[in-house]
Amino acid sequence: MAGKNNTVRLTNESELKDRLVAINRVTKVTKGGRTFTFAAIVVVGNEDGLVGWGLGKAGEVTTAIAKGVEMAKKNLIKVPVLKGTIPHEQVARFSGSEVFIKPATTGTGVKAGGAMRAVLESVGITDVLAKSKGSSNPHNLVKATIKALSELRDAYTVAQNRGVSLEKVFTGK
Repeated sequence: MAGKNNTVRLTNESELKDRLVAINRVTKVTKGGRTFTFAAIVVVGNEDGLVGWGLGKAGEVTTAIAKGVEMAKKNLIKVPVLKGTIPHEQVARFSGSEVFIKPATTGTGVKAGGAMRAVLESVGITDVLAKSKGSSNPHNLVKATIKALSELRDAYTVAQNRGVSLEKVFTGK
């Protein structure tokens, strides 16, 4: 799975919905005074298995968000979503943040906080249990969650990689 690239190019971008995860105001002090810039973390998804994240930096909040959305559209990945949940448990780590996501039964909802919730809802997951450990920095949480989702594989993909037909597995023939 190390060399797998599941980046997706999207032809119709109108169906993507963007969510603002966090805005950070950065102050630079110079001889002439203070200069404020803004960094915005944005997650986009079609709520049907596609998700991407982007970081936009600009002198105004709206410009930073727009730049973040454009960057997020370039970083889309496909995630296997089965009946509103994920196929299996997954742990991923990025820098100081570690995330744990676990499938849940129908009706559970998205049990996740802040940055993880934005990513999971954008991808279209409706029932999942999630826990973040370590740093709660939204930058690292978004990246760790995207990493965990990109490592998910459904049964059909695993069977195809092994050269096995799922009909043979379930029927025994």
